Amino acid sequence: MLRPPPAPAVSALPFLLVASDLDGTLLDRHHAIDALTVDTLRRLDALGVRLVLATGRHALDVGPLRARLGVPAHLITANGARVFDRDDRLLARHDIDPVLARELMQPSLSPRILLSAYLDDEWLIERPFPPLLASHRESGFRYRVADLARHDGHGISKILYMGGYGRLLKLEALLRARHGDSIALTFSARHCLEVMAQGVSKGQALAALLDGMGIAPGHCIAFGDGQNDIEMLRVVGHPQLMANAQPRLQQALPGAARARSNADSGVARRLRELFGLDG
Repeated sequence: MLRPPPAPAVSALPFLLVASDLDGTLLDRHHAIDALTVDTLRRLDALGVRLVLATGRHALDVGPLRARLGVPAHLITANGARVFDRDDRLLARHDIDPVLARELMQPSLSPRILLSAYLDDEWLIERPFPPLLASHRESGFRYRVADLARHDGHGISKILYMGGYGRLLKLEALLRARHGDSIALTFSARHCLEVMAQGVSKGQALAALLDGMGIAPGHCIAFGDGQNDIEMLRVVGHPQLMANAQPRLQQALPGAARARSNADSGVARRLRELFGLDG
């Protein structure tokens, strides 16, 4: 059994691990990584601080972003449905039950809402929607158009519903009434409602990683801006909400510390302050 390298002495660093969401948090308003963020995280890595990137994005979408950072980060992807170590070895996977996935992908369930789904090796969507690709420009990740209503439901880590917020709220209420605790349900953004298998969340995935690394939650700091970050921020000892955080996140963690917005390199600036990184 592989053993993780020893963690730095607790007294030497304010935190042993940094966990961060991507869109609206670590990435700027163009869904890219700025130079200040790259420099900051590379300096922390040199000090021995671990990094976890926790996102709703697909693993194939996150790999190029991690390469841009140049830091060997663990990856929590699809909101916790897939977890990878720093060498891209799969640590955990949670698929939606195939029968349930087929039901969730029927067009009668979500009229006038754009449906897509994540599998291990691709992103499927029911019809083309080019504006979606703008947020994946840096990674080059692309969808494939497919008839999701005819998909067999196997191997699906996440189902995404995209549309107007009012329609998504009605769909959220319907799914909670119909399926209750048999699914995990969250908004990654105002226009995107996402479904995973029961119990799946960034928080559940991060708690398992911390346990495996032997790092106490009190020695971990995490950053997020959306509803899908609530569980992750509750796991750590030092949650940080972005200035641009969604209302549901602000309501869930009203006493959490606030970092500057992602447009102002909020994660990097807070970390430089806390770790005393000058220049």
